[in-house]
Amino acid sequence: MTQSTPFSLGIVGAGQFSGQFSKLFAAHPFVTDVYVTDLLPERAAALVGQQGLSGTFASFEEMLASDVDAVAIFTQRWTHGPLVVQALRAGKHVYSAVPMAISEAEIAAIIQAVQETGLSYMMGETSYYNPATVYARDRVAEGAFGRIFYAEGDYVHDMDLGFYAAYQYSGGEDWRSTASYPPMLYPTHSIGGVLGGIGGHLTSVSCVGVRDDRGDGVFDRDISRFGNDFSNASALFELDGGGSVRINEFRRVGYPSHLRESRFRFFGTEASFEQLVETAVWQDKEGFTDVSEQIKTLPSLPLDDPSLAGLDPALRDAFVSGLAPVHDAGRLPEALRALSSGHEGSHAFLVDDFVTAVATGTLPPVNAWVAARFTLPGVVAHESALRGGERLPIRDFGDAPAALPAAGTAGSRG
Repeated sequence: MTQSTPFSLGIVGAGQFSGQFSKLFAAHPFVTDVYVTDLLPERAAALVGQQGLSGTFASFEEMLASDVDAVAIFTQRWTHGPLVVQALRAGKHVYSAVPMAISEAEIAAIIQAVQETGLSYMMGETSYYNPATVYARDRVAEGAFGRIFYAEGDYVHDMDLGFYAAYQYSGGEDWRSTASYPPMLYPTHSIGGVLGGIGGHLTSVSCVGVRDDRGDGVFDRDISRFGNDFSNASALFELDGGGSVRINEFRRVGYPSHLRESRFRFFGTEASFEQLVETAVWQDKEGFTDVSEQIKTLPSLPLDDPSLAGLDPALRDAFVSGLAPVHDAGRLPEALRALSSGHEGSHAFLVDDFVTAVATGTLPPVNAWVAARFTLPGVVAHESALRGGERLPIRDFGDAPAALPAAGTAGSRG
């Protein structure tokens, strides 16, 4: 049996998302203390006070200079790459919210830092534990699909359903410049659900972007800090070993994003599986079976729970969705099973994956190499869209090593 070493953790960023994870980290039996830092000190202090955490640090740099063993980064989505490398080079294990990074160079730097330090890195991709992805992964393990030759992943989250409020909360007066974040640079909820189910990697892409026409200053190229005016994008990827994957990233769409943000379809030579908002169907050459109840999540909190007070009502459903029957709840520590787990039950599993990896010196499922496969295809797809759909190759960093150097155990920050 692998020996487990408890460790301390620092939360970086005390916004609307991190508070749902800090309570899970604090409850995990392998985590001894949880600290918080934020560019707005009052937010860090408020989170510590609300959840009874261990304390705050005045800055990210102060946290890295401390004896905290690991950090969990919940900052703006375009900041993750450099912060992750800085933390790894400071000797900290790193959990990062999605995306991994926004360029191939940033992704390569993270992988190099993990290789050289032997420290744990994990990207917290919620779709890896989306019930549909778990269901598909189980059927793949059984060989029930035959050869999978086509799959689809959609992340369909309309700006009107909570995103305006979220960007205003995090971006201040200049929020429109960052609300124009390119859809394909946030690809992991769609790609991660597909590849999290079937494995493998994507080798090339042709992508078409849809230029926004609402005229409210969001997705306005002249205002956008990213020079972006695509609000929707669709990409067709080639799958290694043959086959294709279609990915949609939509931010202007008539769809109930608050009920389900990500949805998936998988087609094999022997069977297929399709998911809609509230329906999921397994199909083979003889007929079909409704498997909706197996992947249906049950709310783990009421929508008016005080912990959700700072969230736009349109975002709350995602934060209260609990476990589904297809989830293996028995693998979670009892303390985590007793708490709410949002984004279709994924939060508790993600926390346990990272904590277990750090405490035991093992690789988490969504390690740096897997995270690269979930992230880089979207970066290249955005470039393809900028080039009018030109088909572009996608670099693959390969499979994760069987194990990292011995430095990747808790308390040995190098």
